[in-house]
Amino acid sequence: MKKSLSFLLTVSLACPALFADDRKESARLENCGTVVQEIMDIPDDIPQDLIDKAYCIIVYPSVVKAAFIFGASYGRGAMTCRSGEHFNGPWSAPTMMALEGGSFGLQIGGQATDFVLLVMNARGANSILNSKVKLGADASAAAGPKGRTAEASTDVTLRAEILSYSRARGLFAGISLAGSTVRPDNGANQDLYKKTVTPQEIVFKGAMPVPPSAQKMVSYLNKKSPKNLSSGKEI
Repeated sequence: MKKSLSFLLTVSLACPALFADDRKESARLENCGTVVQEIMDIPDDIPQDLIDKAYCIIVYPSVVKAAFIFGASYGRGAMTCRSGEHFNGPWSAPTMMALEGGSFGLQIGGQATDFVLLVMNARGANSILNSKVKLGADASAAAGPKGRTAEASTDVTLRAEILSYSRARGLFAGISLAGSTVRPDNGANQDLYKKTVTPQEIVFKGAMPVPPSAQKMVSYLNKKSPKNLSSGKEI
């Protein structure tokens, strides 16, 4: 009896922490969905042809600059990719992501900034899904062109594996994140899915269903850009 009571007490004390982690990651996904929809609903922001050619999209809502470390910034977000081995299926369940790096020179008066990154080929996607990637070193990155009539076929755009965008105080722009790192947030994945699962299993194998908190983001992308229109030459 004492052992049973002890077990129940342990579970009751642990559950609030587990639920808190789950709520935290769910709130992050809901914020990602809001950012994606708000930005992509405006034709003069990210060109549709670039969205249609993207293999993955990474969203970091409300990234803030750490005041106690000069220029350092840190954010948590999520990444969804076109599912399947060749990135030609519907958008996948999200894998949680972290962003770390030097000064972005972007925050205005300490204002939090939203970032959206388009991953434009299979090599870039696989690199990020496998490990920490430094933008500009491990993967080529550039500020993404914007506008309904933006020339999306410039040399910089064609060469870049990752195109980055930002929004702060309603101002939207392409911004270079060179020198920053993106990496899978495996601890957050475990909190969200309640099991150990790799980013590759989530994206390529469909190991996990899309959680309710990510339905807004994933269903919107499947409606906005249902097919990968990239040439796929690098696959």
